[in-house]
Amino acid sequence: MRIAFFDTKPYDKSAFEKYAEEYGVSIKYFETKLNEDTAELASGFDAVCAFVNDTVNDKVIDKFYEMGIRVLALRCAGFNQVDMKYAYGKLHVLRVPAYSPYAVAEHAIALLLTSVRRIHKAYIRSKDFNFSLTGLTGFDLHGKTVGVIGTGKIGKVFMNICRGFGMKILAYDKYPDSNLEKDGSVRYVSMEALLQNSDIISLHCPLTEETYHVIDEKALNLCKKGVILLNTSRGALVDAEALLNGIKSRKVGAACLDVYEEESEWFFEDNSGHIMEDDTLARLISMPNVIVTSHQAFLTEDALENIAQTTLENLRVFFATGQCENELCHKGDSIQDCKNGKCF
Repeated sequence: MRIAFFDTKPYDKSAFEKYAEEYGVSIKYFETKLNEDTAELASGFDAVCAFVNDTVNDKVIDKFYEMGIRVLALRCAGFNQVDMKYAYGKLHVLRVPAYSPYAVAEHAIALLLTSVRRIHKAYIRSKDFNFSLTGLTGFDLHGKTVGVIGTGKIGKVFMNICRGFGMKILAYDKYPDSNLEKDGSVRYVSMEALLQNSDIISLHCPLTEETYHVIDEKALNLCKKGVILLNTSRGALVDAEALLNGIKSRKVGAACLDVYEEESEWFFEDNSGHIMEDDTLARLISMPNVIVTSHQAFLTEDALENIAQTTLENLRVFFATGQCENELCHKGDSIQDCKNGKCF
């Protein structure tokens, strides 16, 4: 089996090469992102492997179809980079639904602690032998109310960590898990109630038409003054301009972002020698109460190994049986994992 692997980084290659021989696959690594200009590089391959900032639109899908490529393996859980409606009947889309919920949830907590205890500022000061504590006052997480939007695998791990801090937990999910409320530590509420009553809001939901800009100006207006926003899911869950205005107006007390809605132009690359042309991102990074990391929440050795193994296993199973439980299927207006036979 020959795989065209796009948007390759050194950590990708080391993880996948560890298992490539075991799965009997040959991988051609391309550093370029996948889009309609680079799709031709996949000619002659059996499958394509793509990541979060690759583009699989109608033009790319048509090119794959013309080249005889019928399988796209996403080495991630999210799939908003794929035109799923157009892919139906042309391209089998496989994903990694759960590579390490601990990696992402722990990164969200790391960002939160860094922000509320001013760790990033203290670190910079101590490098200059400045040991003043002025301006470093934080607050206890114990007793604070955290609102969790999305209670899937990552959301559950995040809430479990919050329990350890003694935090009160409000949750919102289109498909609530009643088991979470049994011990009384989690309470499902409406989105409006979550926004109004949370000191901290953390996003752990996929990006869909329904969740696009779930945090916008209207949502922020409902929040407590000084609310802290965490986003380690998908950038476009948050309207960046609305967030920037919320920070400037002091409505948002702090923002911790591992993702950004226009990140595909900037994240995963060294842009230190270039002028930042995205004014919104530049202004967010310049804010003293904003922490931005470059979509690194997934980046642990454990997660990388799980991603590589699951991606290659998805391909092995699909080519052996014609179906895979981690295949995404777009039927009508819904997207679901196809667990009951072939997707089309």
